Amino acid sequence: MAARYFIRNAKIINEGKSYFADIALAEGRIEAITAAQPDVPEKYSRYEKIDATGKILIPGVIDDQVHFREPGLTYKGDIYSESRAAVAGGITSFMEMPNTIPNTLTQDLLEEKYAIAAEKSLANYSFYMGASNDNSKEVLKTDPKNVCGIKVFMGSSTGNMLVDDEQTLERIFSEAPCLVAVHCEHEPTIQKNINAFLKQYGIDAPANIHPLIRNAEACYRSSAKAVELAAKYNTRLHVLHLSSAEEMSLFSNNIPLSEKRITAEVCLHHLWFSDEDYASKGNFIKWNPAVKSAEDRDALWKALMDGRLDVVATDHAPHSFEEKSMPYFKSPSGGPMVQHLLPGMLAFYKQGKISLEMIVEKMCHNPAITFNIEKRGFIREGYFADLVLVDLDKAFTVNKENIFYKCGWSPMENTTLPSSVTHTFVNGNLVYENGLLHEEISGMRLKFDRN
Repeated sequence: MAARYFIRNAKIINEGKSYFADIALAEGRIEAITAAQPDVPEKYSRYEKIDATGKILIPGVIDDQVHFREPGLTYKGDIYSESRAAVAGGITSFMEMPNTIPNTLTQDLLEEKYAIAAEKSLANYSFYMGASNDNSKEVLKTDPKNVCGIKVFMGSSTGNMLVDDEQTLERIFSEAPCLVAVHCEHEPTIQKNINAFLKQYGIDAPANIHPLIRNAEACYRSSAKAVELAAKYNTRLHVLHLSSAEEMSLFSNNIPLSEKRITAEVCLHHLWFSDEDYASKGNFIKWNPAVKSAEDRDALWKALMDGRLDVVATDHAPHSFEEKSMPYFKSPSGGPMVQHLLPGMLAFYKQGKISLEMIVEKMCHNPAITFNIEKRGFIREGYFADLVLVDLDKAFTVNKENIFYKCGWSPMENTTLPSSVTHTFVNGNLVYENGLLHEEISGMRLKFDRN
């Protein structure tokens, strides 16, 4: 059972407002939010006190796209190791992808992952049901109240689960019982480009060809197809890790998020890096979809600020250092990011690019709204006590000594970030405090308020 805490003098950032308050946590929930007082009220005298003077308090971050690699790829990462990194970075809930080994293509395999997380995860969790060209019957059994969504790879990536059969796509989009999340890259375009660059460079190709192989055309053609299908069937569609300026024309900002049938996500690495960084980072910023031009990055920022992009996430996808050090065509795509998502976005706040209120909106409130998550994502009485305290002025430099990822590296290494997570609460448990993990297995299965 969770301890009882009384957080004093916190500057709360929540629902578009900034204000000072005291918060009481009990039985895993937010018991009370009251005006900040000079003395602790008698009723809270036996609660453990945490002085939040000088810090901000936000809802726990919800990451709607991670690859924690369990089962089958646990040398890269596992649910325990990567959930540790997540809570150290202020992420209190995650949604994990099906391209593990075996691929999560049956309801039985899906439930096996939930059983692993119940024993190992420090953060709250949900797992996507995976789609393939021939498992539609299993996909359509997915329980919308207990599973975050159905994942469709409309472009191949790590652990090829490409769905390219037209009849299968039509059936999923027309009959899916819950949200469909898609990875969009046009496979014929990618294969054509791979063949051309292999012919030009052979095995010694440089990493900077990645955005030329997985180019804006490949992204747009696939995203446009997904949006077209969703419009045809009124599918609840969520398009993951948008990366190009061209794709931004596909999304709307003229209706409230709660009424959108088509929503969109952007990841930190597409907001942070550009193709200029391949010269120094090489395969360590090789993701699918690719990091593209500075102009693409600027277009993503514009769409994030005007509401066409709804959610900021990570696509956390660790590989071993040895794998990422291989020649370009042999090196897998993906990199670890959960520990550094919130500090990275706070660096943009310090630069004046985004407000604290909008960071909380895009990373806490909007994921909860997008996925209809029950009683999370907001600081409200009665909601689960998933909370994060941040010292905006406590800088740190990312290095191998303070990285929690099992793979032991980060694309952010040697970057000084100006703000630090100091405390992370998951369901009322203090699981991270000033660089130390308390290791309580505090995560719960996410539930979804869907008809």
